[in-house]
Amino acid sequence: MANPVSPLHPLRQTGQFGNKSAPGVTLQEIPNFGMLQFATWGDTFAETSAEAARVAGCDTAPNPGQFNSGDNGILMRVEPLKWWLISSEGTEVPQSDLPPEHGAVLDMRQSRCWLRIGGERAETLLNHFLPLDLSPAVFGAGTVASTAFHHVGVTLWRDDAGYNLLLPRSSAVSLWELMSESARQYGLVEI
Repeated sequence: MANPVSPLHPLRQTGQFGNKSAPGVTLQEIPNFGMLQFATWGDTFAETSAEAARVAGCDTAPNPGQFNSGDNGILMRVEPLKWWLISSEGTEVPQSDLPPEHGAVLDMRQSRCWLRIGGERAETLLNHFLPLDLSPAVFGAGTVASTAFHHVGVTLWRDDAGYNLLLPRSSAVSLWELMSESARQYGLVEI
């Protein structure tokens, strides 16, 4: 299946904006990524989590609020009985052999936009919008949260490079505008 054109494509500009003396935030859209959802029934948790880990190329499935990096992408536990596998463009993800009586696998690549937010003021920017404690002691690398951004459900995770945000495609434009306008006060670099 071909990846759709991003709804953010007409808005994004590369360059530096706002406070140019000290750019503190970088915003980057990651296009053409894969996204599989693994959902389990309560009594088949072990089988579904093992299959999600196998497809992701991880040793084990992550605990709630965590992610594991595997050969085929990032496997994150977004809900008690649900995992998302996020894979980069060009990654060949194996087919899942999960029987329907154990759970369901859903291709969700057209449902979200992926943003990477970095820079020394990224945490400050995100705290304008997200009701989370993003300090490294609480929300360190390897952490995932499903939360709300202006009443829209989003998923945030932190890796060694910074923050990553999955936005629903239907709300991506308005959320991008809010974030990029607010980031200009800290010095914004759009990649």
